[in-house]
Amino acid sequence: MDAVLDWVVEIMKTIGAPGVGLATLLETVFPPIPSEAVLPLAGYTASQGHYGLLAAIIWATVGSLVGALVLYYAGAVLGVGRLCAIAERVPLVHARDVERSTEWFDRHGRAAVFLGRLVPGVRSLISIPAGVNRMPVLQFAGYTTAGSLLWNAGLIVAGYQLAEQWHVVEGRMGEVSHVVYVLLALLLAVFVVRRLRARAEKL
Repeated sequence: MDAVLDWVVEIMKTIGAPGVGLATLLETVFPPIPSEAVLPLAGYTASQGHYGLLAAIIWATVGSLVGALVLYYAGAVLGVGRLCAIAERVPLVHARDVERSTEWFDRHGRAAVFLGRLVPGVRSLISIPAGVNRMPVLQFAGYTTAGSLLWNAGLIVAGYQLAEQWHVVEGRMGEVSHVVYVLLALLLAVFVVRRLRARAEKL
């Protein structure tokens, strides 16, 4: 990961603020590249005079939106039908599970997209069900931009203010991410247990 971050820094220094947008686009499409590290690093690089703080926030938000749109259209191309077909081949998952999730997204899609951009581990993935459900693209873009702007501004400003101590932000956000991942794992475990019990009752 250090090699990746070194590469990100070089892009930001060489291209300037648009490099922040490129780095943010990549971390949106490829979640293993953590925004919790990229964004504070962008703030630190801004504090060194390579570009302005406002420019970093704007370009980061543009990159987030473009990356989110890539995943949105991936979900739109995949569609509910294909997801249902895939679900039927996955143990303990059924097409009805996909249908329920799309129905839930129909009811809560706007809040899910906005709040999802503020949750580590969910920020990128929330774009896929939005595309699957064909959420109006302008509406999706608006809520994605608003949520991304808050997230990006907070982490970039923190990195800017902490300067060489920018990695403190990564550590704190990493702790938050771990909590989120544990909660998601617990939800998955509850789902699996319930599904196994339902199957056992049918036997």
